[in-house]
Amino acid sequence: MEDTLLHFLSNIKPSPLPYPKAHSFPLSHHYYCPALSCPRTLHFPTLSSKTNTASLPPKPFKTPETPSISSHHTPPPPQSQTHEPSNTEFQEKILYLDSLGLDIFSLINNHRPFILSASLSNIKSIIDLLTSMNFTPQEFRRIISMCPEILASTPSTFTPVITFLLREARVNGSDLKHVINRRPRLLVSSVKYCLRPTLYFLQSIGLEEVKRHTYLLSCSVEKKLLPRIQYFEKIGFSYKDAVSMFRRFPQLFNYSIKNNIEPKLNYFVVEMGRDLKELREFPQYFSFSLENRIKPRHQCCVEKGLCFPLHTLLKTSQEEFMSRIDVCCNSSVPLRSSPLYSVNCDVDSSTNTE
Repeated sequence: MEDTLLHFLSNIKPSPLPYPKAHSFPLSHHYYCPALSCPRTLHFPTLSSKTNTASLPPKPFKTPETPSISSHHTPPPPQSQTHEPSNTEFQEKILYLDSLGLDIFSLINNHRPFILSASLSNIKSIIDLLTSMNFTPQEFRRIISMCPEILASTPSTFTPVITFLLREARVNGSDLKHVINRRPRLLVSSVKYCLRPTLYFLQSIGLEEVKRHTYLLSCSVEKKLLPRIQYFEKIGFSYKDAVSMFRRFPQLFNYSIKNNIEPKLNYFVVEMGRDLKELREFPQYFSFSLENRIKPRHQCCVEKGLCFPLHTLLKTSQEEFMSRIDVCCNSSVPLRSSPLYSVNCDVDSSTNTE
């Protein structure tokens, strides 16, 4: 494996970063477009005395100093911008990441900027920090595969996130590892612009114990959470009922509208012909597979002429579900006037006869 990796690395060179670092300035365009050094293409006022002498006020003033724009002399670029990782440095980082068991080829092909922007010493510091938190090598590989941006972070950026989770989100110290394992993106999320606003939003809709749903804290309120509530308002739910559904089943925030909610909602209304109020009481409906659970069980009930409450239709195991089907088909349902009739009967009242 190592020989294959070395052969692969020998044929590639680290490309420049696709974007400059936050503390750096871009290189002067004169390096790549000499034609831009021509004064007529610049947006600065002409400094020649021929064009500006007549417009000067009688009292002389000190002209601000401006850098030379002559094509014969260009100022040296910032030192940090001229330095690019050498091929040796790049190979050292790749070999180190490979020693951790990471999918190097995937990282190079899909996340090269994160590798280029991180120093080897910084990557090792991140490994040491996660190791001190008792993350296993397998867990670390999973974390990086889910959120490779962590490689380009620094241990100092994790401190405010961990502090926020412990103090504001009220996560127990013993649960911190589980929280990060479930949602590694928390480590690279801004406390000020993402985590704290989302926490306040979840609290505002009445979600108790946000610490049990920390996977939502890295979600954008404007781009993800609010649009899902608004979607349910558009299909007929009041804002109060829509919020109640998400409060009852917070995982609903993570479901795709296009790929999950819409097709299941369409089947619920068109094929099953059920009332939306059932979804208000059982929003967990959207957590079940449409093809493997919802359709087969609904079709089975249709064939038998039965109609179960939504939670009974979907939550029961396959064995229990078939047992209920058998009981309903092979035994008569007690009349309402019978002492054996139960108001808690799982079979819909429409199947009973007087």
